Amino acid sequence: MDSRKRIKTVITAEGTTLKNIVDELNRRNPDNTTTAQNITNKLARKTIRFDEVAEIMDILGYDVILRSRETGKEY
Repeated sequence: MDSRKRIKTVITAEGTTLKNIVDELNRRNPDNTTTAQNITNKLARKTIRFDEVAEIMDILGYDVILRSRETGKEY
């Protein structure tokens, strides 16, 4: 499953909308506002930054965890 589908799945599972997420992003970052269309375009073009994904997941109450496949060690 690609990032776009994963993010949309979590948003739907949490019973919210991309507009609500963008409203919170803009509240947290008033000097760097965005739109739902802008996020949708970034997801479609696969140009969304890791920090943007991490913040979206934070708003949704999820952690982004980096885990070694070999050792299982997490960062």
